[in-house]
Amino acid sequence: MADTPIIGAHISGGLTTCVENAEKIGARAMQIFGSSPRMWRTRMPLTGEVAEYKKVLAKSSVKAVYLHAAYLVNLASSSTEIYTYSMQSLMDHLKIAEVIGAEGVIFHLGSTKGGTREEGFAREIEAMKKVLQAVPGKAQLIMENTAGGGDKIGAEIVDIERLMHGVNSPRVKVCYDTAHGFEAGLVESYTQASVKKLFDEFDKELGVENIVAIHANDSKTISGSNHDQHENIGDGHIGIEGFKALAGEKRLYNKAWLLEVPGFLGEGPDEENIKLLTSCFK
Repeated sequence: MADTPIIGAHISGGLTTCVENAEKIGARAMQIFGSSPRMWRTRMPLTGEVAEYKKVLAKSSVKAVYLHAAYLVNLASSSTEIYTYSMQSLMDHLKIAEVIGAEGVIFHLGSTKGGTREEGFAREIEAMKKVLQAVPGKAQLIMENTAGGGDKIGAEIVDIERLMHGVNSPRVKVCYDTAHGFEAGLVESYTQASVKKLFDEFDKELGVENIVAIHANDSKTISGSNHDQHENIGDGHIGIEGFKALAGEKRLYNKAWLLEVPGFLGEGPDEENIKLLTSCFK
């Protein structure tokens, strides 16, 4: 087992510039948008772009790449229009992941928006099955836990377990967001004991090996707030000690740790946050 996991961040820019931007801040893993995160329409990368990207990536120190789905995606929506658009968008982004050789697409599980939770789970499972069927290959569909509140699905471990077993595909995986778990009240604080208990529960319900990525984010809001607001490592309510406790959980060392923080200059994940997170493993 490695002494530390692969630490990286969400990186902005085009396919090739993403790799260059990751190198600038010392990211060894990166999460990118395959297309605009704020539009339904997806732009597929051109053959030449993909070839150039793969060439640059092969020469870089980036060891793992994940896509993040469009923010608009909501597979649990009771709106037929939003549900249909969401399914198509996720299919398109999964195709991009497959084309560029990324590990998979991390996506938000969404909200029932007034529908019942039972209906929401049923829609979510049906849509994920259709997306995987439409895009064969190795690229994974990676469910991200939510901060909870309102009609959101995915704040509880049992929600994620229900979806994973409902879809029943080896390509369905999980991304655990440290801020979302904290904001959802899965832990009051990250301590050695609470971290062990949390991931013991993950292991029991869905197998900790099915967590493939960690979104490493501090939280601007308190535990159980249900308010999704990320903060730089050490500047939020999780704090450096919380990340040291998370870093002590050896079962998470084979996951890609991806920062989605505002950055100390307000320009997104930066070298300072990479260094702070890395220091927690020493």
